[in-house]
Amino acid sequence: MTRLHRGLATACAVLLAAPALAQTAPTAAPPMFSPLANLDAHRVVPLPARVTASNGAPFVFTTGTRIVADGPGEVTRTAEFFARTLRKSAAVPLPVSNRRATRSPRAVRDSAAASGNVVMLQLDTMTVQGAEAYTIDISADTLRLVARTPAGLFFAATTLRQLLPASVEMEHSAPRNAPAVSVPAGRIVDAPRFAWRGSMLDVARHFFTVDEVKQHIDLMALYKLNRLHLHLTDDQGWRIQIASWPLLTTVGGRSEVGGASGGFYTKADYREIVQYAAARYITVVPEVDMPGHTNSAIAAYPRLGCSRATPSLFGPDSQPAGLYTGIRVGWSALCADKPITYHFVEDVVRELAAMTPGPYIHIGGDEVEVLSHEQYAQFVERAQRLVQKYGKTMIGWEEVGKARLRPGSLAQLWRSDTALLAVKQGNQLIMSPGPRAYLDMKYTAQTELGLRWAGLIELRTAYDWDPATYSAGLTEANIAGVEAPLWTETVKNLGAAQYLLVPRLPAIAEVGWSEQSQRSWEGFRTRIAAHAPRWRLLGINFYASPQVEWVQ
Repeated sequence: MTRLHRGLATACAVLLAAPALAQTAPTAAPPMFSPLANLDAHRVVPLPARVTASNGAPFVFTTGTRIVADGPGEVTRTAEFFARTLRKSAAVPLPVSNRRATRSPRAVRDSAAASGNVVMLQLDTMTVQGAEAYTIDISADTLRLVARTPAGLFFAATTLRQLLPASVEMEHSAPRNAPAVSVPAGRIVDAPRFAWRGSMLDVARHFFTVDEVKQHIDLMALYKLNRLHLHLTDDQGWRIQIASWPLLTTVGGRSEVGGASGGFYTKADYREIVQYAAARYITVVPEVDMPGHTNSAIAAYPRLGCSRATPSLFGPDSQPAGLYTGIRVGWSALCADKPITYHFVEDVVRELAAMTPGPYIHIGGDEVEVLSHEQYAQFVERAQRLVQKYGKTMIGWEEVGKARLRPGSLAQLWRSDTALLAVKQGNQLIMSPGPRAYLDMKYTAQTELGLRWAGLIELRTAYDWDPATYSAGLTEANIAGVEAPLWTETVKNLGAAQYLLVPRLPAIAEVGWSEQSQRSWEGFRTRIAAHAPRWRLLGINFYASPQVEWVQ
């Protein structure tokens, strides 16, 4: 017998002589695998308008569950989007079919319900009011999502995703002893309070890649946000390719705060971001900040500039003109009285409008300390005409109210001292008040990342306010919606961005979606606590606020 055979024989003898292993009692499934006991126990964010639990049996996803899309291709896309979430974790095939082509909606509904264990996504313009409104009806054999528009169906699917255990976010099948994936019986009726629910990502101070922006879009989609405001240009970097002014990116795009190499989006990159967002019913709003915050453009084309001296990074003196990697503001400006400036602005607006299917272009307009009031107003009004010329609606930070605004133009409130100038002209506001919605602020004095000039913004501070009563002189009719900006002076990467965004961005999402009369801090802190396992499985970095008892 060889040494190998002798070793195997000895091992077998040891195993045969060993006592049988004791049988361990089954343990309860961890929270991330546990289905909801009833619909009233939901932890959905933003809070739905009305949730009615039923005593009926839950809907259970099985290997026989089918998804039926009743509508155009967009509805099938949403059905597939939802199916992918469960296929990767629950080991169910969830085939998707579309029956709209040959049969009436009622016939499709009746036949599908009769066959049992069906998820239905259906468009209905008669019974559901509101472009983003939806209903969800849950019984043992049918889970029906109904909306007026494809966007509403996508938001319904988002709510359904949150009704499922966090384990559905796993990239592999859940353990075999986990409970079945199910949804308790009942009905949800929901619609947003405000049409504009935005997140602003500053990619100018620090650059974010296309894949990083996509991850941010996925976070937005999880909480029904529908506007991605990309702050594409600032003193520290120009991030969008403009073919008629190529040095904007080859020169102005190669820096960022701190002196790293920066980067920029080609037109193809930008289209990829726009398309990815559109598939999640998020409209991209590009911002090219002007006439101030323009040093990256002036570094590329000095004849555009009428700036003060470039601030020094290390003291009170100035530095030579050129690329700037500090965070001082207010000192740069385009020349308001030069014809070349408006040739430049028109080229930028024309090319940006051509690659932006959404209806908006944001021109910035904040913190302009170099130009006179007359020069500033002249610039804004001419830029506004150019935006309209190329078929878009102008948005600007609240200072644009100092100029004559056209009907439909929007102003974005951030410090509240000039916002009413736009309202008095009949224009609506996007509410982004610094002390509540600026998510680049620190949570507490002890948290490392962030600034604090607008104050410390803990989770409750971000949540517990009403846009309609925030500023004297405003009513709900004056407000287009809410938006949470993330400026990136201190934010070097996606992990840092997520730490400042989560959990405050979901809080702002609920401020924008849910009716004020239904919201409460205690209700929100209970619901958001259950989102921590989902974030961990999705790889989302977050701040574990001590104001919340987080689910482990």
